[in-house]
Amino acid sequence: MKSYKARGVVLHTVKYGDSSLVVYLLTDQLGRQNYLIQGIRSARSKGNKAAFFQPMFLVEFEGVEPPRGEMHRMREVQALVPLSSIPFDVRKSTIALFMAEVLYRLIREVEPNSHLFDFVSGAVVALDSMEEGVANFHLWFLVRLSAFLGFYPGNDYIPGGWFDIREGLFTPLMPQHRLMLSPEHTAILSRMMDCPVQELKSIPLVRGQRSEFLNAMLAYFGYHLDAIHHVQSVSILRDVF
Repeated sequence: MKSYKARGVVLHTVKYGDSSLVVYLLTDQLGRQNYLIQGIRSARSKGNKAAFFQPMFLVEFEGVEPPRGEMHRMREVQALVPLSSIPFDVRKSTIALFMAEVLYRLIREVEPNSHLFDFVSGAVVALDSMEEGVANFHLWFLVRLSAFLGFYPGNDYIPGGWFDIREGLFTPLMPQHRLMLSPEHTAILSRMMDCPVQELKSIPLVRGQRSEFLNAMLAYFGYHLDAIHHVQSVSILRDVF
């Protein structure tokens, strides 16, 4: 069986039998891939390797390509970047849970996408190191993720204008079909598009504005990808932010 080295972001895990896990990863080498990790939950397992497989944890590993029709395996795994705050900060761990579920629901490709992997892994590192602006991070992440899913806004912001969800364009007039973001949400969308992640604290949103803009972004995503409606962690996110 062929082995390979890869990096991955943990999206989801499912218990398999009494002692094993199926782990879904976004990898740099194989796109989205699932791995059967045997015996990791048993008393005989060396160390606590199950701790590596938390939502959005970054790992590097040796994978084993199995015979046709079987799941890939892992021989060795370790942290790619040790996370210092996401596991211990309820705000960040909630955002990580949301990010992982969004990616798990929406990303299906098994082809490598280095730009997507670099964006996602970089976003995890940025979230882990943030001290201010955390409450806006999930909104920024959705806006930037739309570029990799094929429906990032296609033109420049028009002050005072609307955002046409159907066409994916900023427009000075309200679309007749009414599938749009309001001028207030359109302005926030533009700010999120232009704002470096390190400057998210500069976008002053109160709780109600964040909740309403999240709803607007979910409507935008939902028009293009129905799977966003199945993201259950949205309710937890609303409770925290």
